[in-house]
Amino acid sequence: MNWKRKFNGGVLGFIGYMLSPLSWWNDLFVNVPLALAFAWPVSLVYPGAFTAAFVLGYWLTNVLGFVLMHKGGQKIISETDPPYTRRALWRDIGISLAYTLLIILLVEFKVVKPLPDYLPKN
Repeated sequence: MNWKRKFNGGVLGFIGYMLSPLSWWNDLFVNVPLALAFAWPVSLVYPGAFTAAFVLGYWLTNVLGFVLMHKGGQKIISETDPPYTRRALWRDIGISLAYTLLIILLVEFKVVKPLPDYLPKN
């Protein structure tokens, strides 16, 4: 049973790393597409909410990444699964906020746009 917990912890940790801002090099391939996939349906309903939804989607992927890394690491090194603390969650949120500036700049400089802006206008 110990190897199953360690394997599951490794998988969680890897997925978390891929989503976290620690793997900044893959933001373009993982976090930004996931954030856009979150923001585009919102922009179809209310185009003015694109930036907020894009930022929120990016935050969620980063925070989820930290949470998964933390839980995965705990599964690997401990005999039991200790709880994820409120302090650890707030730390993860704080680090994710630091990366928010990038998302805002991408939208402000029109590197990424709402989905309707990519579609041909009639």
